[in-house]
Amino acid sequence: MELGIGMFGDLGFDQTTGKYKDAGVKIREIIDQVKLMDEVGIDVFAMGEHHRPDYAVSSPEIVLAAAASVTKNIKLASGVTVLSSSEPVKVYEDFSTLDLISDGRAEIFVGRGSFIESFPLYGYSLNDYEELFDEKLELLLKINSEENVSWSGKLRAPMQNQTVYPRAKNGGKLPIWRAVGGTPQSVLSAAKLGMPLVVAIIGGMPIQFKSLIDFYKQEYLKAGHSESAMQIAIHSHTFVSDDKNVVDGYFHNYKSQMDRIGSSRGWAPYTKMQYEGGRNKDGALFIGNANEVADKVAYMKEIFGITRFIGHMDVGDPADDIMRKSIELFGEKVGPQVK
Repeated sequence: MELGIGMFGDLGFDQTTGKYKDAGVKIREIIDQVKLMDEVGIDVFAMGEHHRPDYAVSSPEIVLAAAASVTKNIKLASGVTVLSSSEPVKVYEDFSTLDLISDGRAEIFVGRGSFIESFPLYGYSLNDYEELFDEKLELLLKINSEENVSWSGKLRAPMQNQTVYPRAKNGGKLPIWRAVGGTPQSVLSAAKLGMPLVVAIIGGMPIQFKSLIDFYKQEYLKAGHSESAMQIAIHSHTFVSDDKNVVDGYFHNYKSQMDRIGSSRGWAPYTKMQYEGGRNKDGALFIGNANEVADKVAYMKEIFGITRFIGHMDVGDPADDIMRKSIELFGEKVGPQVK
């Protein structure tokens, strides 16, 4: 099983100045942290895409390309590419270029995203939310699998016997994962297409997702895809420290981000009880010491049969030194225990 780390590039908010952390500082920290991930044996890094003042990264592929220049082995993925508001040709071009820079380490996680700011920003209508994604996914998969592309849809100009350059390694094919938040229709689509699946489990109890993942396995095999090629990942909020005071203190970072997002979504203020409940064996937070996190990841393997776990590790913008220690523990202690 592969172990990965995901980030969104959260920017801390300074109450005294009324300003977010400098995005340039954050991006440089991320690149240095990915270098450390590679050194401690993390298998994959996933960089999110957002178009908001509280996140530093709107172009994951550029950050990943910078990370490619300071790493040797770690796979580099978007986490996620908001495909509904992206141009599939450009997505393939960007990630095939990343693939060549990194000597075959690029991956794409595609999804609808949990925020909608990119739609008006890029001139798309939310009325086309579902159709945009379905159509663009169809085109991206076609570009990925065929050298000469002929395609037509409703919301984009057709392509007629055109080739997208440069072609990625491995015969031009990039690994493209479908990232979902728990919608059965999305899971069904991924299964029928034979796409690897990433399920975001960031609240409640993970066991509640078992029927959804079992549904994916059932439909994947029913569609005639090989069981040996099946790949399933979960993506959950994660933080590792062997210092109980650091784990307790991380609550404030976590709460600040949850409350900031929740204020626009009608959520009640995040509580310490929710934090501690999420940290127990049956909760969705992989926050604790190395042994606790390793046991919980192994439990996910047991109940879901996952092939990859991605720990989302920068919620609330923890300080760089604390992040680096969490990365070290995840690679040097959690990883070996799980594997």
